[in-house]
Amino acid sequence: MSSNAFPFATLPRTGNLNLTPVTPLLDSDRKPLTKKETSADHPTWCPGCGDFSVLALYFKLIERRKLWHEKITTVAGIGCSSRFPYFVQGHGAHFIHGRALPYASGVSISRPDLHVFVFGGDGDAFSIGGNHFTHTARKNIKLTYVVMDNQVYGLTKNQTSPTSPLGYKSKTDAWGSTDRPINPVKQAIAAGATFVARTSAMSPNHVLAMMEAAMDHDGFSFIQCLSECVEFFPGAFDGAIPRKGGVFNEIAKEHDVTDEYAAYKLADVAWPGQFGIFYKANRPTKNANEAKIIADHRAKVQGMADWQILQKNFDRMK
Repeated sequence: MSSNAFPFATLPRTGNLNLTPVTPLLDSDRKPLTKKETSADHPTWCPGCGDFSVLALYFKLIERRKLWHEKITTVAGIGCSSRFPYFVQGHGAHFIHGRALPYASGVSISRPDLHVFVFGGDGDAFSIGGNHFTHTARKNIKLTYVVMDNQVYGLTKNQTSPTSPLGYKSKTDAWGSTDRPINPVKQAIAAGATFVARTSAMSPNHVLAMMEAAMDHDGFSFIQCLSECVEFFPGAFDGAIPRKGGVFNEIAKEHDVTDEYAAYKLADVAWPGQFGIFYKANRPTKNANEAKIIADHRAKVQGMADWQILQKNFDRMK
């Protein structure tokens, strides 16, 4: 229980009962949480899964930003990566398949003091949750969405996902996939996301840098994070891993992140593509727009009793 929960301390039971104010503990006086204090259940991913790296870096982010237990908000849908809330000691929810974003949107708008982190996989985000992804991006809800893309349905044991490459053989495409995969970065930019980045779980420092930049952004922040499924698609991202002979191409510093068309073109670079921040724009958030609407309506009834407000509304309906 937070020390701020009880603003008064009671004196001994003998004599009169008095309440003595206690100086609340300020956030600046609190020590940053350690990984031990923020980790919950032991992760149940397959040994070698890239999601371990993302989880460890999320703990590091919590420590760096001094997010206390009551300020940690972790939401996820369904899938291997969506088990995140189980492993984090803080507020959060393991929600319905593909529906993490609308749930997180409600949390973000109703609790402006929190920064909501949503974690998902390529199936949860771009298949069953694809429509929610589009609308959350265009509304510019203030939250960070980290999608661990392994290009396969891993939890259900190897089916083709929206990002599986052409020719990929799975239980649903034993002959090899003939469906063109989506490009998450292009889709995010086109949908209206105001922060779009790409990283790889095999480059931890880069992942943390993208998470911090996303958290600092006032709006919908999307991060595509390549995260290898060692069980059903091993070696999928070797082309982006230097120690395996690949190349981790970071976006040039000269790239103008405010140029939407340049970002869109950059997102179409051939595999393994580019890594870093593709696009960043300042646009009013849904949070700010909703807050203004509420404030404007409250101003119209300022000083009125509740029954007077109800009476005014009833009179309008006559």
